[in-house]
Parts: sequence; C-alpha cells; structure tokens
Amino acid sequence: MILGVGIDVVDIARFGQTLERTPAMRTRLFTAAEQRRPLASLAARFAAKEALAKALGAPTGMGWLDAEVVNAPTGDPKLEMRGSVLARADELGVRGVHVSMSHDAGIASAVVLLES
Repeated sequence: MILGVGIDVVDIARFGQTLERTPAMRTRLFTAAEQRRPLASLAARFAAKEALAKALGAPTGMGWLDAEVVNAPTGDPKLEMRGSVLARADELGVRGVHVSMSHDAGIASAVVLLES
C-alpha cells in the first residue's frame, strides 16, 4: 500500500548561488559523502530530501542529515534514513522507499514513493 508520495524540483543555478552565498548550508544539508558530488547532483539530492519530507507529511524537527542519497551497487539512487527521518518513517509503517532523480536543462527533480 502507498503511504506517501513527494515530488520536488530545483533550479540548479539558483541552488548553486544559494550555496555560494551561504557556504554553511552545504554542511547543514548534505553528508560528507554527498558534499563531494557536483552541483547538479547536489540539487537532485536536495530535491530528493524535500520529496521525502513531503512524502512523510513534512513533520517539524526532521534533520537534513538524517536522510542521505546513496547509490546501490547497480548505480540506482537509494535513500538511507536514520534518526528523526527513520523515526517518522517507522511511525507511519514505511517498509519500502523508492526514489527517482533527474537533472537536465538546468532543473533537478526527484520523486519519492513510500510503501507499507
């Protein structure tokens, strides 16, 4: 059963300008491994975290670093959850998380689907 769906889009250039203006955002939003990614990939990962928050019902108090986009051995993106994000997912009965990300033509996007 589907428990939640979230989607988000990010203007890559604007996101890059925000990171340049406020360098501390990079460490607040992304794990050390994520921070090594190029800008378009960071924007897509930010979109995935936003989409995940929406799918979880956007509860207050969730930590950005409690969700991390990693790559499965196949190269497919996968969301790892811990701390506040995992607690909310457990509360909802989430047993499966699906994420799709893309970046092209200056836009990054992500969709997250949660299932029981």
